[in-house]
Amino acid sequence: MPGTPYLEEAPQGLLTWPKLLRISIPILASMTAVAWWNELLIEWGIFLTVALVISFIIRR
Repeated sequence: MPGTPYLEEAPQGLLTWPKLLRISIPILASMTAVAWWNELLIEWGIFLTVALVISFIIRR
């Protein structure tokens, strides 16, 4: 990876963006499909927005 601070490989157990996206996208997509199937898209969107705002406030 160009510009990486690691000489050979990333340290063991380090969560990088590609790994995080590989984990989170299928989970979010399946939960969105279930919400759509149960006609709960508005509630799912509200929950997701509130969870992301809380995460933002905590990490700030």
